[in-house]
Amino acid sequence: MMSASAATLAAASTGLAASRTQCVFVASGTPEGIRCFEWNPATGELADGGVAAKVNTVDWICFSPDRKYVFAACEVDSFNGKPTGELASFRVADGKLEQLSGQNSASKGTCHCAIDHTGSVLIAADYGGGAAASFKVTDGKLSPLVWSEQYTVHGPNPDRQEAAHAHFASFSPDNRFAYVNDLGGDMIHIYTFSTETAELKSAGAYHSVPGAGPRTLHFHPNGHTAYCMNEMASSVDVLRWNKADGSLTRVDTVHLLPPNAPLPDPKEAPQGNTGCDTVIAKDGRFVYFANRGTDFLYSFKADPSTGKLTPMERTGTGGKTPRNFTLDPTEHWMLVADQNSNNLAVFARDTATGKLAAKGKTVECPTPMCILFA
Repeated sequence: MMSASAATLAAASTGLAASRTQCVFVASGTPEGIRCFEWNPATGELADGGVAAKVNTVDWICFSPDRKYVFAACEVDSFNGKPTGELASFRVADGKLEQLSGQNSASKGTCHCAIDHTGSVLIAADYGGGAAASFKVTDGKLSPLVWSEQYTVHGPNPDRQEAAHAHFASFSPDNRFAYVNDLGGDMIHIYTFSTETAELKSAGAYHSVPGAGPRTLHFHPNGHTAYCMNEMASSVDVLRWNKADGSLTRVDTVHLLPPNAPLPDPKEAPQGNTGCDTVIAKDGRFVYFANRGTDFLYSFKADPSTGKLTPMERTGTGGKTPRNFTLDPTEHWMLVADQNSNNLAVFARDTATGKLAAKGKTVECPTPMCILFA
């Protein structure tokens, strides 16, 4: 475990002075929308900078590739008088966000969005309505919905999989394929897409173990490995990505919980343990997964060439219900958005060993959902 002094020295070695700060945008699942925090990479300190954009119930935010624009997925059940969620776009200006557009998604409960590597196509996932939609992006502005699909397959769990639940969108490393994780249908939908029109066409699907609930998909920098976080099973499918046709093949499954792990307090976590999100170090040598209910980050060593995972240790998240987490640009710090305890937590990280400090600093933040470094 890296000491506080070692963490400070490590951060200082990056050449970042303590006085040099940057903005961190945090999506809030409240009417406040998106907040800005001032981040000091030398000390790992966060200072609340107030509301950057007032937009309702933001679950996810992402940058355009040129980092001029931010896009937000808003998990509302009605927008513009229609029973759908909202996709919003903003221009970044001195730590504030100037709204450029707002469009209806395909259905209600929009929880995630992702933009392709050219900055031309945005895909949204609607958890509540079990649908996905695409939008054409021009100078940061979203077109009305171009393409959508209503999913109908559902899994064996009657409480969580009574219907389809689209949860996450992503793009392949070569930008030729798009993916939508459907937790309710135990599958990842695979598509080809056009950067000119934003139209998607089906190219198959990956099917998880029934009842696993595939939540997120992240690609390893080696260009042929991906990790699918299974929310309901608290497990991770290690996948081989086929560049020729975009298909995904399961190579291994890693479980986040030990056998016969005790259940969390049902009053605090009625759904039990659920897997959440994934962070991959830029060099591909370390991968981290988050679990909710029993709230921890699980650190793994990763073989950079194969993506094979070797477990290291579990670290408490510094709060309740980690919704999202991320490494800062120096990778000396891990930041966690603890949704149900209304705080952000910051953990020192040893870049040589990948280990996280056992305890972190915390700062208050209302219902943090997603962290994005400007």
